[in-house]
Amino acid sequence: METPVIPDYITVHLGRPTADADNVRIPFGNYIKNVASSEIYPTWPENALRANIYAILSFTMNRVYTEYYRSRGYDFDITNSTSYDQAFVYGRNIFASINRIVDEIFNSYVVKGEQIQPYFTEYCDGKTVTCRGLSQWGTVTLANQGRSPLEILRYYYGNDIRIVSNAPVKNIGESYPGVLLRQGAVGEDVRTIQRELNRIAANYPAIPSIPETNGFFEASTTAAVKEFQRIFNLTPDGIVGKATWYKIKQVYNAVKRVSELYSEGITISEVDRIFSAVLRRGDRGSDVKLVQYYLEFLGYFNAELPEVAVDGIFGPQTEEAVRAFQSYYGLTVDGLVGRQTWYALQDVYFSTLNSLPEEYRSYSSLLYPGYTLIVGTSGKVVVQIQTYLRTIAQNNSAVPLIAVDGIYGNQTKAAVQAVQRLKNLPQSGVVGPLTWNAIVQMYNEYR
Repeated sequence: METPVIPDYITVHLGRPTADADNVRIPFGNYIKNVASSEIYPTWPENALRANIYAILSFTMNRVYTEYYRSRGYDFDITNSTSYDQAFVYGRNIFASINRIVDEIFNSYVVKGEQIQPYFTEYCDGKTVTCRGLSQWGTVTLANQGRSPLEILRYYYGNDIRIVSNAPVKNIGESYPGVLLRQGAVGEDVRTIQRELNRIAANYPAIPSIPETNGFFEASTTAAVKEFQRIFNLTPDGIVGKATWYKIKQVYNAVKRVSELYSEGITISEVDRIFSAVLRRGDRGSDVKLVQYYLEFLGYFNAELPEVAVDGIFGPQTEEAVRAFQSYYGLTVDGLVGRQTWYALQDVYFSTLNSLPEEYRSYSSLLYPGYTLIVGTSGKVVVQIQTYLRTIAQNNSAVPLIAVDGIYGNQTKAAVQAVQRLKNLPQSGVVGPLTWNAIVQMYNEYR
């Protein structure tokens, strides 16, 4: 879950949520114009029109941002049923005054206090139906008293209401990353479910706490996912697929009440990132090194991919290699490493590793296994890394000596952190590609 953006398009279901009805996909601004033309009168005072359009915008954005319907398994963003959402009449004429105002403010929405999600601006007509939120006819009275659009909104929703203007507009898809998240996965998607599960656990204390919401899918995350799945009648396998991802989102939104007038809300600290959203030319650091590591490895087996230096600098050479990778694997060729390209790099690396030619088999134990090693991981690969770490420790007193037992516990983590410290890597205690490479290099020096 990130900070809100205005979608290019919105999908509207022409009926109640469960009705067998058509979906229409239209530009977001056109949808707002249609709803406003269906619900309010163009002859109302300008400030009343603007206050109402802000409410319509924010209500719509709340549905989109929370994936209110998509998290429930539907393939649309909002309905045209006024029992659930807003009036929308497909193909209707748009009033000129509303057309003009929406064109000016379509990329705005209402927020409350320090919350960052679009506020659930509940409203009703104020004559035939009354509610706890804004009265559409009441806005006319307030506008005639000389109140501004913001003052009208604050009259109904509180003095801590503010308007976010000039929000970015982009084509957004569903939040589900499109890959299974399981023990060993790393990234902002993992961090999202960790934070959301911890908040859900406040209402469902049977779900064990995840001590560190650091984006590394380790044993405590697996345990939390399994218990969540058990409570909500999903297969308790500890793997976050699409069904589990959206059930987590649905329950998280429910306990936070983000689609209600009186909401706990989401703050900026809850959507901050530690993993880059997009890597591009000019970027530097360990995330760039990871991309270069994968590209360098794949370049050995694919002549279509140009050579790249693993130096942590996203320069022209790296951009050329990214573009070549994207072109070869049918991705959008933009030279940017976003979510889709990042997961594709990981998948292709892993599949290439598992299909190495015979002449590389003797070296395969020294290659990064394709998934992250963290506390709670066990098995043959942990035995390998512990063996390397033990050899290093026998030759370098800065690294603690550990047992080779095939279980990645706190002692193994401490040894990994010692190597990371020596190699100037982030001291996470987690073995990803760069740390694996550093351990193998040190091991080769001493064996």
